[in-house]
Amino acid sequence: MAEAGEMVLEGRGLKKIYGNGTTEVTVLRGLDLTVHASEFVALLGPSGCGKSTLLNILGLMDEPTSGEVRYEGKLVSAMTEPERCALRNRALGFVFQFDSLMPEFTVLENVVMPARIGNQDLEAAARRGLELLRGLGLEGLQGRFPSQLSGGERQRVALCRSLVNGPKLLLADEPTGNLDRSNGELVFKDLKELARLSGAAVLMVTHNEEAAGYATRVVRMLDGMVINGGGDS
Repeated sequence: MAEAGEMVLEGRGLKKIYGNGTTEVTVLRGLDLTVHASEFVALLGPSGCGKSTLLNILGLMDEPTSGEVRYEGKLVSAMTEPERCALRNRALGFVFQFDSLMPEFTVLENVVMPARIGNQDLEAAARRGLELLRGLGLEGLQGRFPSQLSGGERQRVALCRSLVNGPKLLLADEPTGNLDRSNGELVFKDLKELARLSGAAVLMVTHNEEAAGYATRVVRMLDGMVINGGGDS
């Protein structure tokens, strides 16, 4: 577990340009962003401002055109592809708008899937998975299948899955976008509590202004730039 206040993520001068020549589109325009352990950061901005592109870069699913990303001070661009894949599996957790649970697997089997992919101890992962399910009020549902759960329950199972490997950073892209208001509020509360208890940092992309009330810091984006709240200078 990272110490509270310790820098987990640092992005500097991040630019992303798609296409070239007359088709060139600049999505990110040299933005800076830092995230520290135990922070719950809400990244707010209108649709099309570059939030999801930024999250893909920070989640190592895409590369910036220029600029650098560091995790715990280590430069990502200096890593080999196997090292980046290992970092993505070990240190990062992901939650998206849709839960993407696999229907043929039980709740617990879905939760421990990242540990299976990472060739980790499955018995230890199952114990951790049960603890996470219990912490989110899902005790007793581990043997059910996704089709037997409500939308809110499925998204909370997805939260447990994202944390089973003990990541230091959880990246959430519009995690409540497919839920009603009541269930959305539960997910916001769960994210905040999980950050506090696990020491993991949370970076949540959203266009929902109400999410700011749950975050410990709000970062606002507009036209590919962070306009305030980006963190350390």
